[in-house]
Amino acid sequence: MKQHRMLLAVFAAGAAIAACGGKEAASTDTSAAATASASSAAPTGKVITVELNSDGQGNYFKPNEFEAHRGDVIRFTLKSGVHNVHFLPDSNPGKTNLPPASDMLQLPDQTLDIPVNFAEGTYYFQCDPHAALGMKGHVKVED
Repeated sequence: MKQHRMLLAVFAAGAAIAACGGKEAASTDTSAAATASASSAAPTGKVITVELNSDGQGNYFKPNEFEAHRGDVIRFTLKSGVHNVHFLPDSNPGKTNLPPASDMLQLPDQTLDIPVNFAEGTYYFQCDPHAALGMKGHVKVED
């Protein structure tokens, strides 16, 4: 009986180690794919930094209105709070190449890069959980 318990414990430990190892490999593969994807769409313009904040002034993008050109990259950088970035299709009627809603940014200085590959025009974006509190912005894209 003692031998069976020991064998079961060894088997359980091996399975746990294998499970953790498999998860790590998947994470590495995902970031490698993301890096390859990001490098294949290398920016040709400037990087525009937009901060995402929650403080005594409220929840807001800084700046919340700015101009960008095709080939630029908009770098959303979390400063405080937990936020996402969403270019809503119904708030940008007729616009194409809109990025999907981002995951929530949770760690200070975590970034989200959006390549500017949009046609000329003004685009609306928001933080979904804080839009009703005024966390909205506009980017004017010019060629």
